[in-house]
Amino acid sequence: MVPGGPVNPPLVLSATYHQGGDTVYGRLENPVFDAFESALGGLEGGRALGFASGLAAVAAVLELLPVPGWVVVDSGAYSGTRQLLADLAGRGRLQVRQVDLADTHATLAACADLAAGPPLRSPAGAHVHAAGPHDAFGAHGLLWIESPSNPLLAMADAPALVAGAHELGMDVAFDNTFATPLLQQPLTWGTDVVVHSATKALSGHSDVILGATVTTRPDLHEALHLRRSLHGGVPGPVETWLVLRGMRTLALRVERSQANAGELAARLVGHPGVISVRYPGLASDPGHDRMRQLMRGPGFVVSFEVAGGADAAEAVAGGVRVATAGTSLGGVETLIERRARVGGDEQLPPGLLRMSVGIEDVEDLWSDLDGAIRAAAGA
Repeated sequence: MVPGGPVNPPLVLSATYHQGGDTVYGRLENPVFDAFESALGGLEGGRALGFASGLAAVAAVLELLPVPGWVVVDSGAYSGTRQLLADLAGRGRLQVRQVDLADTHATLAACADLAAGPPLRSPAGAHVHAAGPHDAFGAHGLLWIESPSNPLLAMADAPALVAGAHELGMDVAFDNTFATPLLQQPLTWGTDVVVHSATKALSGHSDVILGATVTTRPDLHEALHLRRSLHGGVPGPVETWLVLRGMRTLALRVERSQANAGELAARLVGHPGVISVRYPGLASDPGHDRMRQLMRGPGFVVSFEVAGGADAAEAVAGGVRVATAGTSLGGVETLIERRARVGGDEQLPPGLLRMSVGIEDVEDLWSDLDGAIRAAAGA
């Protein structure tokens, strides 16, 4: 703190800097990046690094695998992550095994099977190369954890998975976008690297595209920084500054949105137009006990299936007026969408709606949602 200095970190819009100082060039660093990365790193308990988007951060992590590499991932993980993995697998860059991460035994069995298997071969027939100086992950591959999952909100026994994967010589990445570091901190379980789509709750205002990684491993941090610099996944200063500003209200927003989500989930359970509700805050939810053990709260996302399938779900999404029909999550406004209409999520129940609950008055939200469901049922 400097007397007379600004309370907010200043927005620095410069790609070029005078020689002789610590900051060299805008593709490598910016004082705004430093402020954001210090804030997020402090929340997660590691060193953070900003990226141009959440998928840019995911791609940078996957780039650290040997070629071809192993990845074990939840079959219900974020569709963008699974689409990127499918693309890399189709080009011989990776081999992917999809599992149900909520089944700890089956997940670790799949990891053990891959770790003990014969060497992979590239499409040209060459043996997999040993991990080199630019491969921060080992040749035994990567376990990709997302818990709660998107959009089914399944809960994994993350500490057990991390420990089991490490025993097999695998590294572990964790997508912590849904929970945010306020509700869980995967690095405390030994996770090698955490990934965020800062577009979501960290920003909180649906006006930014940004991503981040956080790790306690110096080698991983340096390798990710190199990937960001060489591949051009650098975030914009304005976007980074906006996320930093949004993080100032993160605790308040998460508290209010989570309280609203819990109330709406409880009411949806007894609704005649609703088949099932997925929310780990419900005592009846399969992931409830794990959530209580591992998280500080169940979060702000509720998924539920309406009677009538796809048409009814589309009618609900189109019929709300307080909530907004749209993709993404973690904003101050409530967003709702039928997830099976999104590319890569076609395997979901056709009537499943994912709702990211915002900070509006909960009675206004319930009246809006209840009316839309009843109208869709009567259509």
